[in-house]
Amino acid sequence: MRIDIEHLSVDIGGARLLRDIDLGVAAGQVVGLVGPNGSGKSTLLRCVYRALRPADGVVRLDGEDLHTMDARAAARGVAALPQDSAPEFDFTVAEVVAMGRLPHQRASALGRPSANDIAVCSEALERAGAGHLADRTFLTLSGGERQRVLMARAFAQSPRVLVLDEPTNHLDIAHQLDLLALVRDWRPPGSGRAVTVLTALHDLNLAAEYCDLLYVISQGSVIASGPPDEVLAPELLADVFGVRAHRVRHPETGALRLLFDRLPAQAPIPVAALPEAAVPEAALPE
Repeated sequence: MRIDIEHLSVDIGGARLLRDIDLGVAAGQVVGLVGPNGSGKSTLLRCVYRALRPADGVVRLDGEDLHTMDARAAARGVAALPQDSAPEFDFTVAEVVAMGRLPHQRASALGRPSANDIAVCSEALERAGAGHLADRTFLTLSGGERQRVLMARAFAQSPRVLVLDEPTNHLDIAHQLDLLALVRDWRPPGSGRAVTVLTALHDLNLAAEYCDLLYVISQGSVIASGPPDEVLAPELLADVFGVRAHRVRHPETGALRLLFDRLPAQAPIPVAALPEAAVPEAALPE
């Protein structure tokens, strides 16, 4: 299932947070959004999972305007893992994951899972590495455990598109790698095709390893896009993130890796080197 975002702009509180965004995700691709805090990544993702309606532009799912689709049909197509998606009540883990099946249930049977629903939820929990948590209550879990359970809920929804906002939050490095590898290879039950993924990631090394394409967002606009090896150039990272990046290669796979340090502080220009008109009056000899 393909996602196309066309000329999308978002206004909140009188401020324009996104400006004329164009973005495409082909069926089965993993596309990453990268950029500094406050650049608009989460705002863009909220438009894709229908939590926000854009001021201008459109989000299309296989050519159809996502915001005009029936809510249940849209939920069968798109599942989301927002940053702030934890339930407010202390459901069991099994109950939280079962919420992912609601778009597939008949209106007369909502809340009563079928045998197939139970099987799909069980498989989703196992895939997310959370099968042993099924009988625990959600609010007793650690941050990393909660994240895996919420990922299982998204898997249980059996979507064609996954929208993930910082999915590796709270996860240790082993679970970060496991989760992103699982997302990249996952195929919804009954489908032989890989799921389409649009995700925001802060870790640029994870973005380089697991994403087919990257879009760099800064101050509400897309300023670069393309394969990670082309996009993650030291000059761009200095401009956008304010860091000095060193590109290296993984010793076994040859994959791109980035090492970071702070940009060197700008050394002050000696007064004697300034043209006379630029020398502050207080710095001139009496």
